[in-house]
Amino acid sequence: MTIKQLSKELQDMTIAPTKLCEASLKRIKNSKYLNNFITISKELAYEQAQASEKLIKAGETRSPLEGLPVAVKDNFCTKNIRTSCASKMLENFIPTYNATVVQKLVDHGAVIVGKTNMDEFAMGSGAVDSAFGPTKNVWKTPSGHLKVNTFQGNQTKAVDAEEDWFIAGGSSGGSAAAVASGACVAALGSDTGGSTRIPAAYCGIVGLKPTYGLLSRHGLIPLVNSMDVPGILTRNVDDTTLIFNLLAGWDPKDSTTVQEDFEPIDLESDFNLRNITIGIPQEYHSPGIDAQVLNSWSSVTTLLEKLGATIVPVSLPHTKYSIACYSILNHCEVASNMARYDGIEYGLRSAEQQSTEEMFAKSRSQGLNQVVRGRVISGNYFLLSRNYENHFLQALRLRRLIANDFLNVWANGVDLLLTPVTLGEAPRFSEFTLKDNREQCATQDYCTQPANLAGCPAISIPTQLSKNGMPLGLQLLAPNFDDAI
Repeated sequence: MTIKQLSKELQDMTIAPTKLCEASLKRIKNSKYLNNFITISKELAYEQAQASEKLIKAGETRSPLEGLPVAVKDNFCTKNIRTSCASKMLENFIPTYNATVVQKLVDHGAVIVGKTNMDEFAMGSGAVDSAFGPTKNVWKTPSGHLKVNTFQGNQTKAVDAEEDWFIAGGSSGGSAAAVASGACVAALGSDTGGSTRIPAAYCGIVGLKPTYGLLSRHGLIPLVNSMDVPGILTRNVDDTTLIFNLLAGWDPKDSTTVQEDFEPIDLESDFNLRNITIGIPQEYHSPGIDAQVLNSWSSVTTLLEKLGATIVPVSLPHTKYSIACYSILNHCEVASNMARYDGIEYGLRSAEQQSTEEMFAKSRSQGLNQVVRGRVISGNYFLLSRNYENHFLQALRLRRLIANDFLNVWANGVDLLLTPVTLGEAPRFSEFTLKDNREQCATQDYCTQPANLAGCPAISIPTQLSKNGMPLGLQLLAPNFDDAI
């Protein structure tokens, strides 16, 4: 059932917002084994549902979202609700304001049921590096008690086959699992290198990374300012479009949002593919890509061609360098953004301190996990005066070449690009954690992070099931600000 259909049920009072809220909270409780929520905002949700119910009974509604349950990734600030970024550093941080996109959801009548789990400070592609434990994929995950083993050093403890489970993908794994499990109609994620699209593909739902600058980042705790965008996770494209239309637009609190008037997207029911040219980038045939993903890619390409689309091979020659470029720029901006967590202004402050320097060191050591600390260290290394030219500046130049690859493709008459989202189905936890975070991201983000470097919109859409019965997805990429395509 789409948001519009469910909204009609509410308007007709077939179901009351308070009953829907109750059902959502019950679903969250029953799917607790997924560990997809960090904080459940039960009292606020009931208050918002009651307010929506009064409006509906009075014949007044603010939008089709009126009274519908929505979840928010735990790196968006939420007024009077803990925002932890899945880290001990912010375990007790309660913001005094809402992020702009959260406030827009509230203003349009959404019921915020809770904050979803994620990789700590969004630094991961599996939603396994959280201070609150990993998130599990709703697909084929047993509902009983499972032993959890995390990667430590260079060793990973084996997990019994019957106790193993599939990851939800990251870093927005909690949001994807919440939507896929039916706990909410939509959820906010964030996307820096694929963090919305990867979990969407693994969980069999739709994940949108909009053009950089169309959705406000105000109140989104930053990972990489030049690439972060709020993402949208829903069960179908109609719902994604509806949420996107409500959230997009200029925000005076975010200087990176575009000031031009935003024109809402209207999905045409009789859309004609005969006017569309779709490019197939040869560089996305990555080593290690699963044959099932290739078959899905080929099948969808053939289908689109039969429906009238023009299919052309294209080249994005700098793609093979993009993951290295992305990693360097990511770590450099992480080093800058994480400097604020020093134990003074807010966040965890270590009790073990004899000097200011020791307080900094102890607070960060106790409050940040190994992955975050590692990125801070490598980022600072790249930014050293002796390394600045050969690492940071070279990565910036390479980013321009990668962005130009996309511009050249669009200039040659290509309207969309069709590529895989991931190299395979969601891996099992025991398999995924055989690699450290750096290797995980280098593999998982291969197909997704070029869009963030270029700033262009991309959407992950489920296409079929693998032989194991797990979802597979493909992504469509469009020119900047052509999200409507």
